[in-house]
Amino acid sequence: MKKILAFILLGIFLIATAYYVFIYYATYSEGERSGELIKFSRKGLVVKTWEGEISQGISGAQIFKFSVEDKEEQVIKNLKEFQGRYVKLTYIERFGKFFWLGDTRYFITKVEEENSPHFSGLRSKKDDK
Repeated sequence: MKKILAFILLGIFLIATAYYVFIYYATYSEGERSGELIKFSRKGLVVKTWEGEISQGISGAQIFKFSVEDKEEQVIKNLKEFQGRYVKLTYIERFGKFFWLGDTRYFITKVEEENSPHFSGLRSKKDDK
């Protein structure tokens, strides 16, 4: 009886591990999105995650919500610096999500400051350097 219980528990553990590995490492899509960075914050009651939003239109009607993993220190630093500016985000989309990684399935891997196409006469701080 103990042997059967051990096999059942081992099977459950292996299935859970395979599910986690699949969700974490298999990407559903990869891409880039641009917009004005309107929100970036660390939130959560028990588990803190980095969450943000960009507005992809003048009226703010189209909002792209994203998460950033803690290990992406340079991305977090850049997003804090580029708050309120037009940015281009490179992301991966996962099949699912885990609450300890983030609130969304979109995880940012790279961020760059861009010039806004809506206000072509205005320059970004990137142009001043």
